[in-house]
Amino acid sequence: MFGRDLLDARLQQAHPAHAATTVEQIAEAAEVAPSTVFRYFATKEELVLVDQFPPFIEALQSVPAHLKPVPAVRAAMRVVLAGQTAEEFAESMEREKLMFMVPELWAASLDNISGVVRVMHEQLAAREGRSADDPELRNVTGAIVGVLMAVWLDLVKDPTLDAPAELDQALAHLEAGLPL
Repeated sequence: MFGRDLLDARLQQAHPAHAATTVEQIAEAAEVAPSTVFRYFATKEELVLVDQFPPFIEALQSVPAHLKPVPAVRAAMRVVLAGQTAEEFAESMEREKLMFMVPELWAASLDNISGVVRVMHEQLAAREGRSADDPELRNVTGAIVGVLMAVWLDLVKDPTLDAPAELDQALAHLEAGLPL
């Protein structure tokens, strides 16, 4: 698969010296022409950044309407994670690691992250029948994002963690009111 070949080449080239890695090196490792890379990706960072958010939004829209925001997000996360193959999950974790290791990728991912937060917030507002500028909904969305980010950082540091279980436990803890 063309996209997978490019990602594999990108991952092999990126670890120690992202800035020094050229598109030509990536193309050579993937056995394609540099022009082919640029036909599909405007920058080398785009080779790693993949928007995996649409399946989550679809799942969030399909969970029962009576679920409040945290249980709804928890249910949607379960659906998305259960739908990934082991290879897709491993690829996703490799991308996440790279985003934290390579400053240029982290900077490029911030746009995606802020978009994800905005869309999730809008979806939760629609589910609750509230305005998107409702401060209580902003707080709930922020709490969800904070919990997800904390788990995300742990998963990048320790890839042996069971991501679905960690995410589910963290969201369950938030759902319970964060008791200590």
